[in-house]
Amino acid sequence: MIVKTRGRRPMVILLLLAILVSVMMPITALAYVPYDTNYKDGFDQLVWTQSAYTPVEVMGREIYIPDPKDPSKMVHSPLVQPKGIFIDDKDNIYIADSGNNRIVHLDEKGNFKRIIDVKESPMKKPEGVFINKNGDIYIADTGNKRVIRLDNSGKLIREFKRPDSKFLPESFKYDPIKVAVDKRGFLYIATLGGYQGLLQLDPEGNFQSFFGANKTEFSVMDALKRMLYTREMYLREISKLPGSVSSVTIDQNGFIYTVTKEVTKGQIKKLNIAGKDLLATVNDSSATGEEIKTFGEVRFPSRDKLTPKLNDLTVDRNGNITAIDSTLKYVNQYDANGNLLFFWSGDTSASASKLGVVKTPSAIASNSKNNLFILDEENNVVQVFRLSEFGELVHKANQLTQEGRYEESEKPWQEVLRLNAYYTPAMLGLAKAAYKKGDYETAQKLFYDAGQTQGYSDAFWQIRLNWFQKNFGMLMNIFLVVVIGYLVLNKLTKKSAFRQKWRNRRRSQIPLVIQLKHAFYILKHPIDGFSAIRYEGKGSFASSFIMLILALISFCIYKGFTSFTFNPTIVLDVNLVTLFFQFMILWFAWIISNYLISTIYRGEGRFRDVAYGSTYALFPLALVGLPLTLISNIMTLSEDSIFSFLQVAMVVWIGLLMFWKVQAMQNYSVGETAMNIFLSLVTMTLLGVLVFITFGLSSELKDFFFSIYQEVTIR
Repeated sequence: MIVKTRGRRPMVILLLLAILVSVMMPITALAYVPYDTNYKDGFDQLVWTQSAYTPVEVMGREIYIPDPKDPSKMVHSPLVQPKGIFIDDKDNIYIADSGNNRIVHLDEKGNFKRIIDVKESPMKKPEGVFINKNGDIYIADTGNKRVIRLDNSGKLIREFKRPDSKFLPESFKYDPIKVAVDKRGFLYIATLGGYQGLLQLDPEGNFQSFFGANKTEFSVMDALKRMLYTREMYLREISKLPGSVSSVTIDQNGFIYTVTKEVTKGQIKKLNIAGKDLLATVNDSSATGEEIKTFGEVRFPSRDKLTPKLNDLTVDRNGNITAIDSTLKYVNQYDANGNLLFFWSGDTSASASKLGVVKTPSAIASNSKNNLFILDEENNVVQVFRLSEFGELVHKANQLTQEGRYEESEKPWQEVLRLNAYYTPAMLGLAKAAYKKGDYETAQKLFYDAGQTQGYSDAFWQIRLNWFQKNFGMLMNIFLVVVIGYLVLNKLTKKSAFRQKWRNRRRSQIPLVIQLKHAFYILKHPIDGFSAIRYEGKGSFASSFIMLILALISFCIYKGFTSFTFNPTIVLDVNLVTLFFQFMILWFAWIISNYLISTIYRGEGRFRDVAYGSTYALFPLALVGLPLTLISNIMTLSEDSIFSFLQVAMVVWIGLLMFWKVQAMQNYSVGETAMNIFLSLVTMTLLGVLVFITFGLSSELKDFFFSIYQEVTIR
């Protein structure tokens, strides 16, 4: 039987063409990475981004050495607990194979080249390796408590043991874990538990100084202990020491970088030759502008409940800093000024290993192509990550911005923003480009969207200056017309009947109006004014209610409409209902607590006196808060001292009025008043804890009864 296939040929041809096209498609279009990449904006909000790096391969598995029993045969010799990695100028890879007491040398493609060991003086658990410009190899030989220097062939040149110096304390333990060498040949050694900082030695091994030490973190509790404890009691406390440096590296420009696990701020330092940290106060992308910058990211702090512990870092050819986290397994990347670019991590809990998921990151390095090489101590391999198209675009644009070439960076930043409309560095880059071109309105909007107060303030200052320059003549003419008009009107109406009638007008006799005007009297004579509320009926429920509503409205306006320059959180949604409840809960808690303490503490004031007086004491909130909110919208950060002074003055004024209110209405001395206020604040705290516990138990009780109901209905 003959089967006709002529009609099927076009379909077969189309199918073959489809297969051919799918094979020829770029593999990156189907690329998958087993981790999520994120960014945090200036308000610490999580932003999801495209992958900045793509895992490409695994190195370090194919290591074969001559069999010690039969040198004619080759045996597999895998890495065991590798601790350090370094990539030289020719992209050769050196791994401190701590478990095998050796250094493994791979070429730029990851092919095994040789084993470096010192037969005449064997290494013991080396954890760090560094290669200088001449090809000399420096090894932190941790187990032998020394640093050794080898030439390019692996021949021992010098040992750097514990230096003999009177400046080194006897308690100092010399256990080198990482080493870096500058152009002069000076060594910077990170030691295990070395809280004094890096140990700096000259090329001959003589002690020079401790370098880049961390500062001791000092809490409020420590300050109280210092004030209240005797010297003997304080000396018995456990010593509070600064964190020890975990790793050190050096970049092309000679800056020295350190990373520390045991601190919560300033984990990464970029030190110049004088030891000054250049990253301590740099915070371009933040709305808060913290003095001491924090490194190490957490995707979901409330869920993870762990603090980052950065254990190693590398600096690429563009100055970008990439640090690994030994606890959370995150890879964190920052630019040369310490501003976050990306961070990513995958699921390390899975039993099977995946390309791109590093289970135990112990060290990191980068090559001339800015690829990342992360050492996985658990899997005993090196994972290689290559920049994605999105990552390359961000690096290119950010590099132009860092170099001050803002206008050139505009196009790549626009492309980044097109790919990810929520990526804050792109907004900042475009804002700086617009500012450079003199387009201050656009710059101001972009700085606002990025949550960067300093840039927003600078752009607004330029807009305000241009407006004043443009309208100065008109403003002066208006001012002169108003002044001259006032003088002429005052002269012409000086003896008029209207003026005489105004002077002789009768003051209002309405009790509510008199009671409201009493608030101004309290500002001048606080003790007499509060006493008048207590004994002369100068306050009432109606007037106090009006004062309370005025204070509440002023508080909400102050919190919700103060300029972004001084209140960056207004970019986020301001919930007026939340502000209302915050204010009222605090006010009621204060009223109840102060009245209870006053009753116990021999006070003479009634509950209504405490309530009325407390509302009148809030009057500065309207008197200062409302104008301050208004003028904040025409001020810049250059006038921050004025804004801060008025803000503090308002709070202090309210506090003093509350103090005088308690003193006058309860008939206390100054000391009794201070004690009353202190106990009232303690009572407020206890009430808050009690309410929290009550609601928590109520929720548990509800769940308990619901579970019983389910059991009964099911059975």
